Amino acid sequence: MQSRYVNGLTIRPLRAGDTETVAALFERLGDGSREKRFCGGKRRLSDAELASLARVDTDHHVLVGYLNGDRHPAGMARLARVDGTTEVAFEVADEYQGRGVGSTLVRELAADARAVGISELVATVCQDNPGAVALLKQVAKSLHVTWRGREREVVVGLES
Repeated sequence: MQSRYVNGLTIRPLRAGDTETVAALFERLGDGSREKRFCGGKRRLSDAELASLARVDTDHHVLVGYLNGDRHPAGMARLARVDGTTEVAFEVADEYQGRGVGSTLVRELAADARAVGISELVATVCQDNPGAVALLKQVAKSLHVTWRGREREVVVGLES
């Protein structure tokens, strides 16, 4: 897949094993964003976590978004097929939150999912994160939320 330009964002697939890009975005997340994304305070990613987040293969698809004039990633969205479900996760650099980066990445990721026959996504949302749920609602034909302790499992039926 080639790079594409959508809503002011250049989107490209992550290259398999590109831990540098994953680490660069992680560094742009503040403590609150890390807490919401990783369900706890996280100062750094281990080598194993970096490798896992940079995994790209037939079951793992990751999109990276860049804004003009910034060589560092503004956000990422990823799909992972695990045990018959398709998990989704995303993160946006603090300085770009609320500027449409997450919305664009989630819509493009959902389109990629639909293109390969995926009709349902599952997200684990840490604590109360209305921003994450709002992003998922943008691509949802249906939405089912289940609380599991401090986390929510959000099952998103994709629009056709």
